[in-house]
Amino acid sequence: MKLPRNLDGEELIRHLCRRWGYHRIHQVGSHVVLETSEPSCHRVVVPDHHPLRVGTLAAVLRAVAAHKGESRDALIEGL
Repeated sequence: MKLPRNLDGEELIRHLCRRWGYHRIHQVGSHVVLETSEPSCHRVVVPDHHPLRVGTLAAVLRAVAAHKGESRDALIEGL
């Protein structure tokens, strides 16, 4: 599945929090730190930029997919 080209950081943050069990820890400048404890502790940093660069989006999705044991396409479906 192709990555969305017009996704902003806040939309990705909302999606990860609602659907994948992440929650905000803190924010430094425009970078938001998210954390989950399912199935183990994992932190990921999402820049609150509009739009997110494709490589940045791909890296965040790859890290979350690897931690959750899901495919990248499963993460993209709800965006």
